[in-house]
Amino acid sequence: MRALVWYGTKDVRVETINEPVVTNGKVKVKVKAAGICGSDLHAYAHGIGIQVGTPHPLSGKMAPLTMGHEFAGEVVEVSEGVTSVKVGDRVAIEPMYQCGACDNCKKGNYHLCEGFGFIGLNGDGGFADYVVVDPYMVHKLPDNVSFEEGALVEPTAVAVYAVKESKQKIGDTVAVFGVGPIGLLTVIAAKAAGAARIIAIDISPERLALAKEVGATHIINSLEENCVSIILSEYGGVDVAYEVAGVQATLTSAASVVKKGGEIRVISLFSAPAEIDLFSLIVREISITTSCAYHHVFPEVISMIENGVLDVQKVITAKTTLENIVEDGFEKLVSDKSQAKILIEI
Repeated sequence: MRALVWYGTKDVRVETINEPVVTNGKVKVKVKAAGICGSDLHAYAHGIGIQVGTPHPLSGKMAPLTMGHEFAGEVVEVSEGVTSVKVGDRVAIEPMYQCGACDNCKKGNYHLCEGFGFIGLNGDGGFADYVVVDPYMVHKLPDNVSFEEGALVEPTAVAVYAVKESKQKIGDTVAVFGVGPIGLLTVIAAKAAGAARIIAIDISPERLALAKEVGATHIINSLEENCVSIILSEYGGVDVAYEVAGVQATLTSAASVVKKGGEIRVISLFSAPAEIDLFSLIVREISITTSCAYHHVFPEVISMIENGVLDVQKVITAKTTLENIVEDGFEKLVSDKSQAKILIEI
């Protein structure tokens, strides 16, 4: 079968490899659509996040690995004893490993599992014709949810979980700093959760236009305008600031615009340590919280997509094939900041 295999930084290859074999307690899926995530870009461009040198404790795998953790497809084989899905089911994959035995897994907090990891980064993933996964990763898709939408369930779960766990209430004013794919999905989730005003801040005019299309009520290009001054003078601050850019400047701005008693919710991954003025947060009693992926939200995300509450297809800005994933996927995302979600049709 075809697969995109990671060998090293900027060294990923579409190769013909052996088709995976279903072993006891596993499910085999024929991949139909997959999305490129920001963590895929980190792995591609910097080698960050990939299992290198030692096998992952749950997958038993290390690089070279097949990439891809945002995907949907069709079940083509199940091992004996698996009853949760059957051959022919259309499914989205929740790609997070869970051991089921550590304290966090026993409490239901599998996103904090001691063996935390993702297929596609810590084991073989979905940029391939076929993939074998654990049954707990498999979620059925309704007939009216496309494979493309199914591939977007995973990143949408990140945004929905962040908004659900935040202090946001119906009627609140919120800001979303950074409207890449997760930022755009956060706009969509915040709107679904009843935000009255959603202020999107970015440096890309194209992404800001898309943010407006998916639900932002106000947009600010922080290269051209002082976003802090505008938010404070025109809106009196925000109840919740979602930080989705992962850079010092946006974190500092987010801390400057939150109202007393409000919240900074950090969703992004920072590649370097960040600084924050704790005195300013303390005297305003502002919470700073973080989100680590998601847990127990895939079913409701799928239901919200099914019922039109979350219109996720608008974040797709380009499509390509597995054979062209490097040039028309990874490299395009690195060089063209107007791109949001690039989908791979497999």
